[in-house]
Parts: sequence; structure tokens; C-alpha cells
Amino acid sequence: MQRLACKTIAVVGATGGVGLETVYQALASGNKVRALCRNPEKLVVPAGSGGETKAGTSLLSPDLEIIQGDVTKKEDVAKLLDDSDISGVVVALGGRTKEVGKTMLTDGTKNVIESMKSKDLTNIAVVTSIGAGDSYEQAPLAFKLFMWTILKDAFVDKNAQESLFLDPAAPGGDLDFVIVRPGGLTLGQPTGQARVLAASEMAGSIARADVASFCLEALEGSPYANKAVCIS
Repeated sequence: MQRLACKTIAVVGATGGVGLETVYQALASGNKVRALCRNPEKLVVPAGSGGETKAGTSLLSPDLEIIQGDVTKKEDVAKLLDDSDISGVVVALGGRTKEVGKTMLTDGTKNVIESMKSKDLTNIAVVTSIGAGDSYEQAPLAFKLFMWTILKDAFVDKNAQESLFLDPAAPGGDLDFVIVRPGGLTLGQPTGQARVLAASEMAGSIARADVASFCLEALEGSPYANKAVCIS
């Protein structure tokens, strides 16, 4: 992966699968990272980019600053973004709805947008999912069954989260955003071959490591700026 031009990257949802990969890869490319997480002890080396021997060990670096907090609390998000060197934000929120709440994605992302604007930050990549928004038909049938059942509330939240950028007069519509809708997530090593799907293509699987790489590259300028793209 090429070295990023960003000085400091803020990661929201840093202890999730894509979030861990984002933190790890950003540090490996020579950047500083500010990571917001509720449970800092879960900030560990990811299996994909870190390899099996290091996977699960504490992720430590002098260039990593951990902000313990909750994305649904405005003051915690403001603390994360309180650094004049930040030039990009990656939002990789997730978790079980029964544990994080039915509107965590939307509420948290609203706070990120509001805080970014107050700090004059513009670059953001937001990870949602295949099946969200107008990508419903690109989701495999088996995944749609989950969307209709156990993931129903989560997708209501994901769609509302995306609307914060895509709807007319959306609060995040004037940011330099890319919404990233990955296919089925795997724990594989990064391949560097994340592929943007045409609207007629069905989504396949993709390593979390490749999703993270795509997000980090999007912060440097992307041909998909101000769009939602499906990748696999």
C-alpha cells in the first residue's frame, strides 16, 4: 500500500473488523491515527494485515492516540476531532443492534458530521453495506434473507445513515464523502484489488483489509467522491 499524504487520520468504530484494519494500515503507512472506541482493550492487531502471529495482540504505536468514548456523545466525537492536523475521517461503525441501539449509526454519524463542520474538516469515508440504499438488488439472496430478518433494524439504521449524505439538503452533503458498501466481509489478507461494481453486478466477498485500504485511498481524493459505491 502506498504512503498516504494525510498527516492524521481519525477512525470512528476503531475496534470493529474494518476499523482495526484501517488503524493498522494507516499506522503502517507512516501516518498518525486518532481512534475513538468504547473499549480500548479491543484495539488489537487485525488478522488480515497483521498476520496470524501478531493477530489479537495489543495494537501499540507512538503515532496512535486512543480516545475512549461513545460516538453517540457529541463531546466524545468533538474530543476525537480536536486536532488541527486531521485531514481525513473514516467511519466504520457496526455492532449488534441489541447492544448498540437501533439508531447508533445515524446518531453517531450526525455527531461526526457536525463536529467535522465545526473544525472545517471535509474528507470522510463511511462504511455501510451491500444492500443499503439503491444497492438492494446487488445483495445475494441469502444475504437478503438476513436483511429481512435479524438485520432488519440494522439496515433501517444504515439507510438513515447514508441519507445524511445522499438526501437533498443532507447535513453531510457538502462534505467530500465516499460511502463504501462492501460485499460479504472476510478475514483474509489484503489483496489490493478491491473492485467497484457496476449497478448490474451482484456483490461477492471482500477482505476487511481491502475495504480499509479503499477507504484510506478515498481520503486522498477519489473518482467516487460524493457517491455511494459497492465493492467486492
